[in-house]
Amino acid sequence: MVGAQRRALVTGASRGIGKAAAIALAERGWDVAITARTLTEGHGVDTSEAGAGRTIPGSLETTAALIEDTGGRALPLVVDLHEHDQIAACVATTIEVLGGVELVVNNAIDAGPGSMTPILDLTIEQLEAKLDANVVSQLVLIKAVLPSMLEHGTGTIIDVTSNVATHDPPGPIGEGGWGLAYAASKAAFHRFAPLLAIELGSRGIRAFNLDPGFVVTERHEVNAAALGLDRHYVGAPPSVPGRAIAWLAEHPDDVENGSTVKAQRLALDLELHPDWRS
Repeated sequence: MVGAQRRALVTGASRGIGKAAAIALAERGWDVAITARTLTEGHGVDTSEAGAGRTIPGSLETTAALIEDTGGRALPLVVDLHEHDQIAACVATTIEVLGGVELVVNNAIDAGPGSMTPILDLTIEQLEAKLDANVVSQLVLIKAVLPSMLEHGTGTIIDVTSNVATHDPPGPIGEGGWGLAYAASKAAFHRFAPLLAIELGSRGIRAFNLDPGFVVTERHEVNAAALGLDRHYVGAPPSVPGRAIAWLAEHPDDVENGSTVKAQRLALDLELHPDWRS
């Protein structure tokens, strides 16, 4: 990627992995468009089962300021995953303002009720919300950005997936487990990258799954005990997958197109981040 245009679109960048990825990319010279629902600090509300409506830190304005502190260019865009017109519009705005998009980091998810809901309590509406935000909206974004990428003969799509897409939980919810709706939506999303690689790899499209492992985001820090996760996993800080994403963005030909990259293993093997496991 040396000498090439560096323009990225990172979704879900008000906090957590998206925020860390946006900052890591900016540190490496990328201009970054960032999306989320929370524009201003203090207005983020945790609507998940464990969140109980508490305020959580993070905002587009905060992330944009940190990007600009690196000398990078930030373009904050308020986007709700359930509003497909907003998703398509954010791509058009990014291309218009930044001049193009060489990288998409598909990180945002529906964080509302249903992710940690047992099957007997799960409503059809909750499942449909997860599938809409975590699967359908991702395709809306990809289809919006692909024409520009294909026109220029290059583009990288990094889909932040999850271990829940391919593995069974060690126990039920509250004992290290997770809900069906979240797992099912991530499993469907997990199939995007390999099929993009197979269908469009010959036309310059690189697509990868990025499995972040268990990451202690701002939301997890508040809710780990209520979710039954604090005794089961040692979490990495968001900067670990953030730096893995930045490395992958600049070395797409060093990894098999369509494959799944384990962020924590990559960060340790390539010494992208100080060891956090002690």
